[in-house]
Parts: sequence; structure tokens; C-alpha cells
Amino acid sequence: MFENLQERLGKTLKNISGRGRLTEDNIKDTLREVRMALLEADVALPVVRDFVKVVKERAVGVEVTKSLSPGQVFVKIVRQELEKAMGEANEELNLNAQPPAVIMMAGLQGAGKTTSVAKLAKFLTERKKKSVLVVSADVYRPAAIKQLETLATEVKVEFFPSDISQKPIDIANNAISHAKRKFIDVVIVDTAGRLHVDSNMMDEIKALHSAVKPIETLFVVDAMTGQDAANTAKAFDEALPLTGVILTKTDGDARGGAALSIRHITGKPIKFMGVGERTDALEPFHPDRIASRILGMGDVLSLIEEVEMKVDKEQAAKVANKVLKGDDFTLEDFADQLKQMKNMGGMMSMLDKLPGMSNLPDAVKNQMGDKSFIQMEAIISSMTMKERLRPDIIKGSRKKRIASGSGTQVQDVNKLLKQFTQMQKMMKKMKGKGGMMKMMRGMKNMMPPGMLGGPKF
Repeated sequence: MFENLQERLGKTLKNISGRGRLTEDNIKDTLREVRMALLEADVALPVVRDFVKVVKERAVGVEVTKSLSPGQVFVKIVRQELEKAMGEANEELNLNAQPPAVIMMAGLQGAGKTTSVAKLAKFLTERKKKSVLVVSADVYRPAAIKQLETLATEVKVEFFPSDISQKPIDIANNAISHAKRKFIDVVIVDTAGRLHVDSNMMDEIKALHSAVKPIETLFVVDAMTGQDAANTAKAFDEALPLTGVILTKTDGDARGGAALSIRHITGKPIKFMGVGERTDALEPFHPDRIASRILGMGDVLSLIEEVEMKVDKEQAAKVANKVLKGDDFTLEDFADQLKQMKNMGGMMSMLDKLPGMSNLPDAVKNQMGDKSFIQMEAIISSMTMKERLRPDIIKGSRKKRIASGSGTQVQDVNKLLKQFTQMQKMMKKMKGKGGMMKMMRGMKNMMPPGMLGGPKF
């Protein structure tokens, strides 16, 4: 997400950040570029106008002219205003209600509403330690009810059955009564979506809202619809007292217009964003971290949180102890590392959260993409256990068999073995005194020229 905006703003702000003095002229040129970058990212025009106006007022003011590094202060102002546009801080769900706390999900068909119900249920059970019941009040699509039942089983939460012969209000009330009897903390109600906003849909959802009185009414919207997402959210907000927004499919949106427009147009906070298809691919929306990401400053806090949640610490400790004891790092261990990274959304998902990664050449990014990971996993899976434990025995005929079994070429097998050998050498450097520093130096030499202190040629 935000790739286009990140690239465009990155170039523009880099030019001004080194300036010793800011003038009306160079601020004007930079602001024109900022304005164009936001418009190209499909940010709504009123949002762009207000953003540029405030940045200009602050940039020509005292805080910049008195600074020793005006260019850097200008970048800081842009960052602060990006945060403000998106809501400044993460707003958590309000679950302070007599149990069960009812959450109602609204949105258009195809926005990812039912999937978001499951993701939110998983988030609440795993991170907030709540018991959750999910129910579908979508009586127009039998497939939606079945889909939610399947997802509920996958995320291990209780599903309350419903069918198309019932009324949505009856379904929701029955589910809430059941949750009260079983002392369940949260009930998430999935509602019917339509292809567009219409009066019948709004009347029905208003009646349902009045009947169940949810403590949270979340609007689910597809990030890829850009500023239209903000306009649809506004139409829903006029009919329902929305408490927040879940922005879906952000991993497929390179622009980011929806994220920068919704808060300004609706006044409602984005509480979560969907970052992939997996049921754990839901992240709390932190405007400060997103602003850092847009400006190429990374999002290390989110990366740390992700490592805490998704990395198998026992397995990681086992590999670390093995290496420190002097045992060889094997291809079996390498395969485990690949699985751990896959659980975190792949290498690019991790790198996106590190500062300066937007400057990586496309050729390097392609080498670290999901396709590359899938290919490496396939190659290792095609090896025998003996080959994984002793890669030195993998010669000509074995390489051909592995390539054939994994649907790859012999040169792909060679490439993987070369990468593995480099990693093995790096791991060996960890042994003994000053091992970690040696390993870091080894990593630095493997980096592309000029990146993170890598060799400059």
C-alpha cells in the first residue's frame, strides 16, 4: 500500500530536506509536487486542498524559518499533517458494555465484509482474549451464511446458525440471547451488502441497528476503490451512527487514497486494515506508523509486534542454540525459516516496514517476492531428508531430479544452494567471541551497494 505515493513523495521531499534555507519559491514547487502526488494517489480533492494549505501555512511560519535545518522541519510538518489527516492515533474498539458487546458490520457487497468478521473474531480471541460468537443476518445470499460458518470453524469461534427464511432482526436477537446464556463476551453481526447504496438497504440496516443497539458499528470498505471508498462511507454514516471503518484489500492498493480521505470526509476513524487474504491478516490502523511508511521511514513497531505474535519462539530458539553449539545449519532449518517468514506475510511485507526499503531496486525486490519464496519452498520439498541434512551431496543427477520435481530449472536449484551456503557461512560466524558483529558484517557485504551501509562501488 502507498507504493506510488511513497515513491513520488520520497523524491520530492528528498530534494528539499537538504536545503539550508526555504523560500516561497522552493516551498511552492515542492507543494505543487506534494499536491500532484496526493491527487495521483486518488486522495479526495477537498482533503488535498486542506492538506496543502495547512502545510504551506506552517512551512512559511516561524517553526521553519528559525530552524537550523528547515528542509528537515518541512518533512516533519508533512509527516505530522499526514498523521492528522488519518486520525493521529489508533482508536481501539470500545467493548465496555454489559456482555455481550455487539459489533455490527456494514458495507457494500464484495468489500470483504464476511472475511473481515472472521478476521476480527480471530483478533479479539487471540489478542484481546475475548470469547466471540459470529452470526450472519445476510438473508439474500445463502453462500454468505455458509462462508461465515466455514470461516468461524477456521478461526475457532462459535457460529450461530441462520437461514434465508428468517428476518435479520430475529436472527440477530436470537444470537444475542444465546450469547447471554453462554456468557460470551462479543457478538459480531454480519449484515447484507448490496452492489450499491439504495434506500431499501439503508432502511433495513437502520431497523436492524435500532433493534440490536450495537456498541460498535463498523463500515467495511475496499481500499482499491480509492476516494469512492470515502464517499460510500459518508453515505452510510448519514444513515447509521458509524463508530469506525475497516479498510480491506490494502495489500492490493498501491495508491492509498482511501486511507487519506476517509477520516477527513466522514470524521470516523479507520480502526483496522486488512493486509492479505489470511484470517490473521488484520492490523490495527496506526496513523503515525502509516505516515512513517509513506515517507519511507519504515514501521519498526508494527514489525516487532508481528514478530512477537507470529514467530514460533520455541523453534527459533532451537535453531539459535543449535548454531551456537557449533552444529550445522541445514536446509531443513532453512525451510523452517522460510515458513516463519511466510507466516509474517513474506519477506517483502517485512522489508516494507524497515526504513529506507522503498529505495531498493526492483530487481532486488523481485528476488525477495512471494514467488521467490514459493519456489524455494518447492525446491527444498523436492529433496530427500538426506539431501536436506547434507546439501554437499546434491550434484548433477540429483539437481535434475529436484528441478523436475519442483517444476523449476537446474539453475534455480543452484541459486538456492548458493544462497543457503552464504547463510550457512553467516551462521558459522555467530560462533565464538564477537560472533554477532561478524555476522552483521557478513550481512552488510551481502546487501546491494549503498544500502544499509552495504559496500559502495
